[in-house]
Amino acid sequence: MSEIQSRRQFAKITAAAAATLTFKPFYILNAKPKLDGETIGHGTHKYKVNQGWGNLDSSKFPVNNCHEMVQDSKGRLIMVTDEIKNNILIYDRSGKLLESWGHEYPGGHGLTLWNANGEEFLFITDPNTGKVTKTDLKGKVLLTIEHPSKVGAYKETDPFKPTETAIGPDGTIYVADGYGSNFILRYNQKGEFMDKFGGTGDGDAQFSTAHGVAVDYRDKANPTLLVTSRAHNSFKRFTLDGKYLSTLFLPGAFVCRPVFQGENLFAGVCWSRLRYLNQTPNSGFVTILDKNNKVISNPGGTKPEYKNGELQMMVQEKPIFMHCHDVCIDGDQNIYVCQWNAKKTYPVKLERV
Repeated sequence: MSEIQSRRQFAKITAAAAATLTFKPFYILNAKPKLDGETIGHGTHKYKVNQGWGNLDSSKFPVNNCHEMVQDSKGRLIMVTDEIKNNILIYDRSGKLLESWGHEYPGGHGLTLWNANGEEFLFITDPNTGKVTKTDLKGKVLLTIEHPSKVGAYKETDPFKPTETAIGPDGTIYVADGYGSNFILRYNQKGEFMDKFGGTGDGDAQFSTAHGVAVDYRDKANPTLLVTSRAHNSFKRFTLDGKYLSTLFLPGAFVCRPVFQGENLFAGVCWSRLRYLNQTPNSGFVTILDKNNKVISNPGGTKPEYKNGELQMMVQEKPIFMHCHDVCIDGDQNIYVCQWNAKKTYPVKLERV
């Protein structure tokens, strides 16, 4: 789809949604759900809200923003927060704290787990320090990627505020500069710079907040790279060497990173469009897509609707979440939701029903 076609599609869907929302804002804005214990979601993907799952003693194990979570091969749930008293919190699936470590990531934001032939590593991105750090599961620093000007990829004055990483099948490290210059930078396993693509803009191969990046292995013979363009309400697909392929438009959803589990694609929605179709504070939901990249459920959001094959505007239905920043899915299909700017709340568990 061309840039012009994309804009026309967005304008068409936005206009239709505006007409629809004219009659719904009081329901949406004034809904008073039961919250804890409520069942949310649609179709085959419904969940019971467990708000207290990850609660800890905040005087000993505080959080600021619960940014992202991954699960290791032992089933442990590892979360990064930008609270330097304990940047990493490690839970078991019952919500019990197993470990905590890390004091050097004031902007601890992105967390990626890489299983390299049975040996597991973490990649932590910190937009505040402008660094990407590879560690073992105990926090030992093994590799650091700093400002791209050091390797001639940026000018010294170019902002570099990395938000996410992904690791390719050959060990290539993809760094999303989502809060900086909106490039995806490629490094080899040793941390040596290879190239970059993207940048800020409204072109098909450009980004507006390249917040997340992940490798899509669902087509095992042809893995691709999926990159968030959050302000475009989109994921954009690229080849592993950075050639643009297509755009997955999710109108109304300011999505964070794509998370794959089985045949499905999950994402936290950090903001929803509610009043006057603007980006609305203290909103958000979770969105779930099937193997054909069709939205099948929006826990906390409105039921997905397609007209003539086009996805209609999606918005927050009930104020259960505040800025869903990431999701992690366990082997029983439960979802763990990390939230940003949500009054320092711990992760919420959505139990599959």
